[in-house]
Amino acid sequence: MINRKITKQINVGGVPVGGGAPIAVQSMLNVPSTDIEGSVAQAIRLEKAGCDIIRAAIPDMDAVALIPAIKKAVNIPLVADIHFDYRLALAAAEAGIDKIRINPGNIGSDDRVKAVADICKQKNIPIRIGVNSGSVEKEILKKYGSPTPEALCESAMYHAKLLNRFDFDDIAISIKSSDVTTTIEAYELMSSMCYYPLHLGVTEAGTSHMGLIKSAIGIGSLLQKGIGDTLRVSLTADPVEEPKAGHDILKALDLEGGVRFVSCPTCGRTRIDLIGLANKVENALAGCKKDITVAVMGCVVNGPGEAREADIGVAGGKGEGLIFKKGEILRKVSEEELLPALLEEIEKL
Repeated sequence: MINRKITKQINVGGVPVGGGAPIAVQSMLNVPSTDIEGSVAQAIRLEKAGCDIIRAAIPDMDAVALIPAIKKAVNIPLVADIHFDYRLALAAAEAGIDKIRINPGNIGSDDRVKAVADICKQKNIPIRIGVNSGSVEKEILKKYGSPTPEALCESAMYHAKLLNRFDFDDIAISIKSSDVTTTIEAYELMSSMCYYPLHLGVTEAGTSHMGLIKSAIGIGSLLQKGIGDTLRVSLTADPVEEPKAGHDILKALDLEGGVRFVSCPTCGRTRIDLIGLANKVENALAGCKKDITVAVMGCVVNGPGEAREADIGVAGGKGEGLIFKKGEILRKVSEEELLPALLEEIEKL
């Protein structure tokens, strides 16, 4: 059982973040901001893939038009990613954005930060302070020599205090690094320093293969320690893969319900196409909301015995297999019947 740290709760367009609320899974549009139609289509795909919160880059005033178009098409909150020009944050707030992600240090003087804080307070829009290895202030870098966990945290707290100075406290914080160990240590330190909800992620993690591995280690390690209120698995891939991966990380830690899969790695005893069967089972249950564990095992050695705790499962034989439930054998079927028989039993659960 994971004991989550209870942080301050903020409201992101109707989705509670922090304060023990379910961990929200985020992703970000990668369609050019000039392509409103394409951005809307991708936002719809992300919502269908289970994304809880979407972020969109707003690099110029023309991109502000994305906000009403996307909000009209989906039922999940939208975050504006703002850099350098504080006027973009003001325009996004007026356009109905649900949250603003900024690095207060790169949008100019304190009066500009105050202007953003004032409009966000007026419209009940939370702000995420996003710090990463490349955005740490020169003075802080000089102090620590490199973007260390301490440097990332000092930068984030400086920006939080700057917003506090303008009577703004609806804050979330992210302090991402592309280095997994630095990410873990930074978030652990940040968690001990503040009560703000933390958005987890390993930035610039890589392709769908390596990026998923680095994210699972970094995000998963922190979640297991009770740290984190939202997350994004950053992949150099179709953004739709990100929420899927995020939810799978949560399921692996029992922080979210749904189908959990158990399947053996195969060995010389395997006499069925277990790899093919496992993929078919996973695809067939992609939309299943039942809170169950499903096992796909290669032989009787790794079948009802090792997977005894599974709610339902299959164990292969020579051209045939067993359907079992909580370790008890239900019936024997041919290899061709394994998938439909398994799905039939899942329907009964």
